[in-house]
Amino acid sequence: MRASRIGKYLSRLYVQVLIGILAGVVVGHFFPDIGSHLKPLGDLFIKLIRMLLAPIIFASVVVGIARMTDLHEAGRVGVKAVMYFEVASTFALLIGLAVVNLLKPGSGMNIDPASLDGKAIANYTHAAQQHSMLDFFMNIVPNSVVGAFANGEMLPIIFFSVLFAISLAKLGPRTAPFVDVLDMFLQGMFGVVRIVMYVAPIGAFGGMAFTVGKYGIGTLSSFGELMLCLYLTSVVFVVVVLGSVMRLCGLSLWKYLRYIKDELLITLGTASTEAVLPQMLFKMEKLGCSRPVVGMVLPTGYTFNADGTAIYLTMAAIFVAQAVNVHLTIWDQLLLLGVLLLTSKGSAGVAGAGFVALAATLATMHKIPVSGLVLLLGVDRFLNEARAVTNLIGNGVATIVVARWEGALDMNRARAVLNRDAPDDRVPDEARLVEGHA
Repeated sequence: MRASRIGKYLSRLYVQVLIGILAGVVVGHFFPDIGSHLKPLGDLFIKLIRMLLAPIIFASVVVGIARMTDLHEAGRVGVKAVMYFEVASTFALLIGLAVVNLLKPGSGMNIDPASLDGKAIANYTHAAQQHSMLDFFMNIVPNSVVGAFANGEMLPIIFFSVLFAISLAKLGPRTAPFVDVLDMFLQGMFGVVRIVMYVAPIGAFGGMAFTVGKYGIGTLSSFGELMLCLYLTSVVFVVVVLGSVMRLCGLSLWKYLRYIKDELLITLGTASTEAVLPQMLFKMEKLGCSRPVVGMVLPTGYTFNADGTAIYLTMAAIFVAQAVNVHLTIWDQLLLLGVLLLTSKGSAGVAGAGFVALAATLATMHKIPVSGLVLLLGVDRFLNEARAVTNLIGNGVATIVVARWEGALDMNRARAVLNRDAPDDRVPDEARLVEGHA
């Protein structure tokens, strides 16, 4: 009986992923030469997921919007999502700015900018040159639809999907058979995701072993204060800000975190929110959010609602300034905040995108030396885990908020799922009656 209970416990995905993470830390610490070569295990898992993202996002958006009876609903959902994204990102930036000024993790390092070798960040600074707001908006429209799908470019795929879905909706009932086939295709893709998730523990093991093996736990002690600030700020943002938002929606943040624990651990191990996007699409719909809202808000949030990245950007920028003894006035910091509101957009769920956004921010400011980013290279992977997990939580909450705001959240279903009163394999029907507008 006891062996059966242990076996049932070990069969749970979050337990397997947690074991993979712990094993990765052990291997990376005690066998760093081996651990530093295990990155392909994590990369392979992320690659398996990324191959599914384009068709899943396309089908989710098209099926959701094409089945809307009122196309104005799609525009309304989009506007509400953008409004929430901006408010949440601003709160994240302000909290990060307040904490880094209060704790001053970079003070006392007294680094001479002339002694820093910028060659190590050449790739990031080159990418940052292509990170202007004009480039961002131009890149929303793909040069080729096929190319966007082939390269897995999330925002162009969403843009094309919305246009295609609107055209189908305008054609009327005769498109219903095609939409039904697309819906069946989507369910098949979710089946593939469930198969791929079997290797998630291996991906988490490889990603963590590489991080600890290459950079070493000693790196944590060197930049312990910065890491502590970022993790503490992320926890405060999630508990205070997102917790308050969830209470306003009538749901429990803790129960929601318990509901997505598998995805949180996979994100922690792989440092990438893309690795769990298909699972999150499925889970948010199962929670009671309507399919059109989930299909539009969650993928778009990966680009526009990176709360964890926003916290990281403010803290890292001020940390570099403190480390190289660059004094920033309150006006300098407000200007930095304004620049970050722009450069933080377009940070995808892939590890390292936040670093590029940070390089773009410092290059725009002309006051904090871009070469100061060298100070963050060794610890960036550890910082990325915190911001990725925060991004994941924030985008799930954003989906719930917009669905509740739109009156497209089945509250009875949501409470039943979060209280574990609903069967795990039941997927809600988006046509189900929902509770009225919040």
